[in-house]
Order: sequence, then structure tokens, then C-alpha cells
Amino acid sequence: MAELIRGIPFDYEPKRENRFFLEFPTELGIEEWKIQEVKRPSMTINAVEIPFINETNYVAGKYKWETIDIKLIDTIGPSTSTQIMEWVRLHAESLTGRMGYAAGYKKNLIIKALDPTGVQVEKWFLEQCMITSVDFGNNSMDSDAVQMVSFTVQPWRCILNY
Repeated sequence: MAELIRGIPFDYEPKRENRFFLEFPTELGIEEWKIQEVKRPSMTINAVEIPFINETNYVAGKYKWETIDIKLIDTIGPSTSTQIMEWVRLHAESLTGRMGYAAGYKKNLIIKALDPTGVQVEKWFLEQCMITSVDFGNNSMDSDAVQMVSFTVQPWRCILNY
């Protein structure tokens, strides 16, 4: 029988929040080391109500993958803000008002969870992600914090490979 630490057997190593990579398509130029935080996929399944006499039963209806929040370090060169803004411009261009085609702005992302030795133990494919919001952070004379860029993507679907 396995030894126990706080009720968890030694044989079962828990995944850690800080052991991950997020991969962007190479054409965006966003390096993996810039990612500070990424929300893991979540979904909502609509419950369809089936009333019958004086009781109710339910079946699964449509499902929806929820948005995913991402936070990156904003570096000077190459500028993370510029890299994200280039992706935003594929969606919509402020100067001209033109909108992009989905084939151009939807991108596939990959979240990889790692074990303590750096080996991949989980892989999420986030398919056809589009940006739904961007926050380029704050400037403050009172702070010496590192600037961050936060944005939210809406995936079409998320596939847990392993």
C-alpha cells in the first residue's frame, strides 16, 4: 500500500497550476515564456426540460465552450502589445473600419500541462480561437510592477488529447 501525505497516496502526483505552456501559432510570434496565466477550458451544457404530469426530467441540450482568459508579460522588443494588436487587426481594423475573414483571425492554441520533470501529461487543443476582449494594462507613477497584457479568446471547441 502506498504511503500517504495528507490523504493523497504518493503514487498520484497532483498537477500543478504553474507547470504549463501555452503555444500560439508561429505567425503571431508570441513566445511561450511570456505567458503568465491561462484559464483552463470550461463548458456549459444546456439542460432541456421535459415536463410530464407533475414532475420534470432533463436531457442534455446544446453545449458551449466558455471564454478563456490569458495574461502575458508585455516586453519592449518584440512588443507583446504589438504582437497582440496585430492579431486584433486581423479581426477588425480601427483606421479603416474593415473586418477580417474568420479564416484569417481564428487561430488554434495549445495548452500543455507538465509533470515535475517537464514531461507533457495533458494537452488541450483550443480550436478556432478569436479574441473577444483585450486589456493592455495600466501605467502608474506609483508602481514598479511589470506591465501585463490580458486578453480573452472564444474557442469554437476544446479537445483534451491526453
